[in-house]
Amino acid sequence: MRTIQFREAVCEAMSEEMRRDESVYLMGEEVAEYNGAYKASKGMLDEFGADRVLDTPIAELGFGGIAVGSTMTGCRPIVEYMTFNFSLVGIDQIINNAAKIRQMSGGQFPCPIVFRGPTASAGQLGATHSQAFENWFANTPGLKVIVPSNPYDAKGLLKAAIRDNDPVIFMESEQMYGDKGEVPDGEYVLPIGVADVKREGTDVTIVSFGKIIKEAYKAADEVAKEGISCEIIDLRTVRPMDHQAIFDSVKKTNRLVVLEEAWPFGNVSSEICYQVQEHCFDYLDAPIQRINTADTPAPYSPVLLKEWLPNSGDVVKAIKKVMYK
Repeated sequence: MRTIQFREAVCEAMSEEMRRDESVYLMGEEVAEYNGAYKASKGMLDEFGADRVLDTPIAELGFGGIAVGSTMTGCRPIVEYMTFNFSLVGIDQIINNAAKIRQMSGGQFPCPIVFRGPTASAGQLGATHSQAFENWFANTPGLKVIVPSNPYDAKGLLKAAIRDNDPVIFMESEQMYGDKGEVPDGEYVLPIGVADVKREGTDVTIVSFGKIIKEAYKAADEVAKEGISCEIIDLRTVRPMDHQAIFDSVKKTNRLVVLEEAWPFGNVSSEICYQVQEHCFDYLDAPIQRINTADTPAPYSPVLLKEWLPNSGDVVKAIKKVMYK
């Protein structure tokens, strides 16, 4: 099995699906001539031409509307946002059109479209470029939301998203595009809505997703020195959420820590906490702990940014709290 970068996994997934299905095309800012802002579409213009790899103006509402409309003529667009912070300019097309067309047309118009790009913080980019929107989109019936954490999952889930007949929000990270991981040479597609147990454990369940899950791995390594065994679940898909995978793990470990790179009010970790207390309350030996960013806009100062973001030290403290240590 070869080792490739996250950006290469994304590029392979899009390219393979465009070879397989001529109705698939890619559009977004700098996706063509520049090979993508993060080089996730490198070489695609040369292979597929300007009719299927389209550079757009800086007009997310406009090209988002074009993409949604094109699904009604049989196309399967992939829309790249340079960052999901920019999706707010075009969010009306996502929430009020893409997510609702199937229901509002009585099933006459499916909307097979993928909106993809980076989410959450990426270093010193300031408050307006460091926001996580997974819970925003997951709050919308009709949308599926995927947040992979490694190249293998990214490729398999992106291929599934492109083939899906419903709109999919596919969220990446600027800080993961250079991450390397093992990816098979052959064809594979991962199911949407299925979490993955990345590490087996017996004492504490840690649930996370996206790039922040790296902090969970570090914390698990740290507490393992003290004999604490952590089970780590990567949600991979935020909506539909694999509740059963979480329940099964909590029933085994009896303790839960949820790690999410997002503001604490009304987010994905809130939903997980509700579902677990509703379905697994009698199995819990300690109150659930959740770890989020500070409840403020992201600071620009690197010193403050470090304090704002969740880290492995925060996870270690939460693990020890549920272990009463």
